[in-house]
Amino acid sequence: MERLQKYMARAGVASRRQSEELIARGLVKVNGQTISTPGFLIDPSSDRVEVNGKMLEKPEDLVYILLYKPVGYVSTVSDPEGRRKVTDLLHGVKQRVYPVGRLDYDSEGLLLLTNDGRLTYALTHPSHEVPKTYRAWVSGVPGPDKLKALARGVELEDGRTAPAGVSLVGTNNGSGILQITIHEGRNRQVRRMCEHIGHPVRHLFRESIGPLHLGRMQPGEFRRLKPGELAQLKKIAKI
Repeated sequence: MERLQKYMARAGVASRRQSEELIARGLVKVNGQTISTPGFLIDPSSDRVEVNGKMLEKPEDLVYILLYKPVGYVSTVSDPEGRRKVTDLLHGVKQRVYPVGRLDYDSEGLLLLTNDGRLTYALTHPSHEVPKTYRAWVSGVPGPDKLKALARGVELEDGRTAPAGVSLVGTNNGSGILQITIHEGRNRQVRRMCEHIGHPVRHLFRESIGPLHLGRMQPGEFRRLKPGELAQLKKIAKI
């Protein structure tokens, strides 16, 4: 069973609050009966819902997919250049899902895909402060002053970046390995931050989004989120 206003919101009629107003105004019918009380419970699998005389199509089930994005795929559902898309990897997923944010064509790591617009907004809007952690292999080894500058925030062409968690976690053949945690989601942000301090990124890997990690997954593999993971994700996203 599901509350009527929640079902209407999932069907794309309006927000839950706006749906409650439509119900209160007597514009919603369930199985031909006018419903005026918000909170009315329906069976989404069998009940017929009309809004202002128009029958609603049943909304798709919400789907949450964790993907290990490989290098060489674009994080979009279409590409005018004909490049491979992350959705090409989702064999057997019937619902139309969209990437939550983006990973560059030449970057890899954790990517979440869903058809839950509310969660997507919460995860991508900086006001919700959902942490995203990256591992960046950069040219040269940044000194302490440059690491502190990254952590405080640097001035990019689209404004100053918010404070970030930054640490040097290793070196490899003259290349520094940085772990960077940000709460924003600007285009190519980590790459631009590192380039700003004079240490361009050679390879970028996203380790986590909030409580989500890839574990032992391999590039190109995907799985559905577990209920506990989804609950944790919604909690940290404040929804």
